[in-house]
Amino acid sequence: MTTALETALARIDRFDPELCAFTEVWHEQARARAGAASRLPLAGLPFAVKGPTGIRSYAALRLTAAGGIPVGATSVPGPGTAWQTWGQGARGRTVNPWRPDRTPGGSSAGSAAAVAAGLVELATGSDGAGSVRIPAAWCGVFGLKTTAGLLPSPDRTGLASPGVLASSAARAETWLRHVLDGYVPRPARLPVPAVYSPDLGFASVDPAVARVTREAVDRLVDAGTVRLVPGSCDLADPAAAWFATRAGEPLAPARRLRAADDRVLDACFARAPLLLTPVTPNSPHGHEGPGELYSTALTWAFNLSGHPAASVPAGFTPDGCPAGLQLVSGRGTDAALLGVARAVERVLPASRPPRFS
Repeated sequence: MTTALETALARIDRFDPELCAFTEVWHEQARARAGAASRLPLAGLPFAVKGPTGIRSYAALRLTAAGGIPVGATSVPGPGTAWQTWGQGARGRTVNPWRPDRTPGGSSAGSAAAVAAGLVELATGSDGAGSVRIPAAWCGVFGLKTTAGLLPSPDRTGLASPGVLASSAARAETWLRHVLDGYVPRPARLPVPAVYSPDLGFASVDPAVARVTREAVDRLVDAGTVRLVPGSCDLADPAAAWFATRAGEPLAPARRLRAADDRVLDACFARAPLLLTPVTPNSPHGHEGPGELYSTALTWAFNLSGHPAASVPAGFTPDGCPAGLQLVSGRGTDAALLGVARAVERVLPASRPPRFS
């Protein structure tokens, strides 16, 4: 049995009654895999899978074949949940490891909470509107949504892409290296030219969130990690196009909106290989929901456009909650995006909630 596996199972047993990050924990099955897994490239690395069907996902199967050990299924929102920003664990609602009265985000809620609390270093996710990036931001961990079509996805609309929540971009690179054939690392050449958009031209961003993300960008500039290129990236609000696409009814107005935003993004990435924005317009809300505010306002444009996008921890708002900085790059440049993220997290390191350290 690997030490990492036993540590993960012990931490799950100790902390998950409080977090409710897991719906199932597979103690015996995980231990049964340990011997064979130890001789494979991942050498028994424990990981969690999103939701009840996560064990059958393409990424989980590839990780297991490479010697990863799935330890359990993480929580997702319960049936009929209007706001997909919390999870329903085996013992109740999943809580944010930084503030139990706040949601961890969703729909990859349990995956983010489990990684933030150090129960596992890696958990699978999927992202159709921000379902990896939002919980990553609100739990203070790294999250990646891959380029649309890069990896197999059961979503016929093309909006949802596989993703990962991880303790760091370096650990997320372990995931991509083993789920993507022919993966080649792309270390960043610094400083990386970048466009910064505080609101994508339409979103109403809470001043506290805006301040944290702007300060994070300034730190990256001061450290020589990024070089800001003049101008912004102003999109039309993609909400109507997203809902029409999700419903399978992309009518002419939605198609025109989507095409117009694609032209803006193409022009943006012609100027610089990196786009920086806040991940969410708001801090983690309570378990009752966000009210009329769309927490997805700054994320779902990139589900429509198909670009890879990541969330890196940017700092904390005055209420003690994490905020995330969103990194977006050109379609198919996932390896380069991870290279940039690794450079970013050397300046903006993540931290673990004190009671789970």
